Amino acid sequence: MYRPDNWVVIKFKGDDPHYRVLAGWSGGYLDGDSWRMNSGIVRSEREGDYFNFYGSSGSCYKCYMGFQRLRMNNAGIWNKLKEVHGDNVEMIEGQPWVSDDWDWILE
Repeated sequence: MYRPDNWVVIKFKGDDPHYRVLAGWSGGYLDGDSWRMNSGIVRSEREGDYFNFYGSSGSCYKCYMGFQRLRMNNAGIWNKLKEVHGDNVEMIEGQPWVSDDWDWILE
């Protein structure tokens, strides 16, 4: 299970549309910032103040609701994704996964 310091959900469009979590961790004195992107969201659930996003690889990203944002540790990757994929990537604003209707994942 991964617990990022900040995160966003990204929609990849095109021939294989899917959603992914782009997560970031702030480093300390001995280690730098880091980021990860999950394999593709297949399921999500709300657990108190957290969203659990399950990936196709079996991973789980436990994301605190208040930490949905870009920061220096993942903003550069987002910019690179936009540069490479152009209009075929989109950051999902807000939190459509708050409702009990999870069909947004399968769109």
